[in-house]
Amino acid sequence: MTEAPRPPGVNDDDERWMRRALALAAQVRTRTSPNPWVGCVLVCADGRVVDGATSPPGGHHAEADALRQALAAGADVGGATAVTTLEPCSHHGRTPPCADALIDAGVTRVVVGVADPDPQVAGRGLDRLEAAGVEVTVGVLAGDVERQLAPYLHHRRTGRPWVTLKLAATLDGRTAAPDGSSRWITGDEARTDVHRERAEHDAVLVGAGTVRADDPELTVRRVDGPDPLRVVLGSAPEGARVHPCLQLSGELVEVLDHLGGSGVLSVLVEGGPTVAHAFHSADLVDRYLLYLAPALLGGDDGRPVLAGPGAPTMADAWRGRFTSFERLGDDLRLEVGRAPTSRPGGVG
Repeated sequence: MTEAPRPPGVNDDDERWMRRALALAAQVRTRTSPNPWVGCVLVCADGRVVDGATSPPGGHHAEADALRQALAAGADVGGATAVTTLEPCSHHGRTPPCADALIDAGVTRVVVGVADPDPQVAGRGLDRLEAAGVEVTVGVLAGDVERQLAPYLHHRRTGRPWVTLKLAATLDGRTAAPDGSSRWITGDEARTDVHRERAEHDAVLVGAGTVRADDPELTVRRVDGPDPLRVVLGSAPEGARVHPCLQLSGELVEVLDHLGGSGVLSVLVEGGPTVAHAFHSADLVDRYLLYLAPALLGGDDGRPVLAGPGAPTMADAWRGRFTSFERLGDDLRLEVGRAPTSRPGGVG
């Protein structure tokens, strides 16, 4: 992937501290929603470096956290540079504006990864800093920050949650044998990784058919992290292990609008081939996550990855872009995102 050119005025130290801020944000990824997971590095004039990150809802934002820790350590923050992954907020919510806190502390330069598209911010934080005479640099490692904050940014831009479609398949593209058995396609490491994905998503969604067939819990058990909101398309049978869950029906767009309006930033779709096809064919998937096992069912009578009508010709196939691949035990973990050539609504 070609690196974007540096914004004017950016130096090696800016990128080094932004990478550190990204690492700080990653550490709090599962604890901040519906607020964004943000990292901030405060580089003081005396050479001290203080880390900050977003606290759980109601707590400090990353910039305020860094300032608090710097002052508690006796650091002089006057003339400091703050390097933060997301534009500092400019409005009163549960906490005071971070832009004002930086100004009041005497910070003289703020380096930002990306601007915040939230309508309550949307450049106002940057404007407030510049109006106070603070030097502002935007766009440092913006691609990396965009990828890390993709669910939050997508939600703020569209009002809908970021959708990850999780699939597990054999080498010949089957998700279940002809008798319906599907446990286990992948090995232990891949199954643990799915639990990590659940912890990083606000909600996990399946169809009622999956609940009836597999009776999944859809909780986080193999890693440390919060359980997601469990969402069932249709009605979950009484006594199913997925309870308590949110049961929704209607068009998928309406389902996503409802979840987004409730503050859900990200959804992990773990439904069967029918639900997977429904999200794919409606062009509602932002990220495909495929666990591929070195196994072959060896025929055409197993269940496919997507169950439903496909593209009539190769020219109409949906095409994305591999964004990452990793070996997990004997399995492969593949991530596919949208590509500029993919066709909205295309089926493949």
